[in-house]
Amino acid sequence: MSDNSGTRGLWGGLRVAVLALLWGSTFLWTELALRGLSPLQVTLARCVLGALVLFVACYATGHRLPRGVAAWRHIVVAAFFCNALPFALFSMGQQTVDSGLAGVLNATTPLWSIALGLALGSERGLRPVRLAGLLLGFTGTIVIFAPWQTTGATGWGALAILGAAASYAVAFTYMGRTLVRRGTPTISLSAAQLVAASGLTALAVPIGGLESINPGPTVLVAAVVLSVFCTAITFHLTYRIINDEGATNAAVVGYLLPVVSVLLGAVVLGEDLSVRVVLGMAVVLVGVGMTRRRGAAAEAVASPKVGTAGASGGFDAGHAGDNGRWCAFRHSGCAGRRYRHAPRSRSSVDT
Repeated sequence: MSDNSGTRGLWGGLRVAVLALLWGSTFLWTELALRGLSPLQVTLARCVLGALVLFVACYATGHRLPRGVAAWRHIVVAAFFCNALPFALFSMGQQTVDSGLAGVLNATTPLWSIALGLALGSERGLRPVRLAGLLLGFTGTIVIFAPWQTTGATGWGALAILGAAASYAVAFTYMGRTLVRRGTPTISLSAAQLVAASGLTALAVPIGGLESINPGPTVLVAAVVLSVFCTAITFHLTYRIINDEGATNAAVVGYLLPVVSVLLGAVVLGEDLSVRVVLGMAVVLVGVGMTRRRGAAAEAVASPKVGTAGASGGFDAGHAGDNGRWCAFRHSGCAGRRYRHAPRSRSSVDT
């Protein structure tokens, strides 16, 4: 019995580590792809190739894309805020911002989620600790951003990345209210959302997608890895972790992601790792951890099994979670809301 438990724990830890590496490397592969492609071309490649992989996976597993105008209306809105817009903003921002710094700024998404919840009135009774965490997290962002010594180009790039992080927060809120727990298989939602994102991005091709390209081997490999591994394949691994481990355990990836992005940027790309960035990253992560205190406690009390408590959330690349808990995993900080709906059984999670 203990051997089985130890094996499961080892396997679960390995999956978390692999997922943190995949998502943390997103910014590295984006940086490499930008060496031969424009920001819009990188975005289009990511959406189209990711959609192709998930589309094939959807039908290979016996599912189909959602039907109905109402469903697709919500999918298109979610695709804009969760895929097309943030992917483009990250690509534009990384033209002047290092990949490691982009990963750290991306970790502010849960802070934006709480700020949005306060604005919409869905975050009531914000406790002093969580409020302090929110303020501390944004203080860390200012330390990283260093507006007092930032050049114009770098400043606009950082703002674009912060805009992408905020866009994720909007997407997670919207997806939690319109796509989660509607009976549609998660693989169908993710495939449909990336298909919609591909269409939205294609509309902007005349603006910035017709530039000449330099598709060297490094650029092509980066574009494929970014699209297939960092956008599509990780979806299935994510749901297995959430289903098997729960959102609280899976949320550790939200803390590992910026660390991975900073280390990869420094080791692979030779990016400078300043004391200010390290300090700011630590402050942001501490702030995010403080905002999660209520969520972790709520899940511990109300959700000993998978699916009884969670956060409205969705995939970085287009997935609203069956249990509405992805935000706690991808951008730790949004867990803790309780739902009146009965949890889904383990068998309802896509394989």
